[in-house]
Amino acid sequence: MKVLAVIPARYASIRFPGKPLALIAGRPMIQWVWEGVSRISVISDAVVATDDTRIFDTVLGFGGRAMMTASTHRSGTDRCGEVLDRMDSDADVIVNVQGDEPRVEHTQIELLASCFDDPSVQIATLKKEITSADDLFSPNVVKVVDDLKGNAIYFSRNPIPFVRGKADDEWLQHHKFYKHIGIYAFRREVLQQVVRLPQSQLETCESLEQLRWIENGYRIAVRETDAENIGVDTPEDLAKLQMEQ
Repeated sequence: MKVLAVIPARYASIRFPGKPLALIAGRPMIQWVWEGVSRISVISDAVVATDDTRIFDTVLGFGGRAMMTASTHRSGTDRCGEVLDRMDSDADVIVNVQGDEPRVEHTQIELLASCFDDPSVQIATLKKEITSADDLFSPNVVKVVDDLKGNAIYFSRNPIPFVRGKADDEWLQHHKFYKHIGIYAFRREVLQQVVRLPQSQLETCESLEQLRWIENGYRIAVRETDAENIGVDTPEDLAKLQMEQ
């Protein structure tokens, strides 16, 4: 099985313009991501997908592989779809790797790839147990529930399920909740299909593209990880990461 890693990287960002080019220990963030992905044994090939020539040139400059993609894409998934359509690749599985997580966690990528040993898996993603009330009730932390076979039932910005008859600060004592780790892997033909689907009502409501796939009958395999993602959303996040180097 061949696995292609696509790293979407946009220059424009409301909270942190130019984020992929921000320096960490003298190297741009996108280089940290590229090099981290390239070291993972299950990855057959990797490419940065961008709509900005500054990012494109930077990637080529450090010896990486990049592709210019349209600036009109609504999501990283759509950008991955364009790469697959245009790239001469025989990959069986495409992994969408976040371009703002310079410490790529190899165990997560390996776990995602292993899901496709099961020929029935169409899409795979990850979850991690929630241990704080702040995360549980934060709309910025997406929650997921899955069925007994490990397929996603629903994703929400609200805590799910609702714990009836208990105060908010007791919920974690009475049920195990999971946050969604926003990294996806797709079987080749499934990615080509989902990027052509129109936006759905649930997707629009929650602003979560994976709900579009569920509404259209696609199964999303969910596997649990203990690894924590370290993402950079703001200059403050970058400053913390730089202090840890």
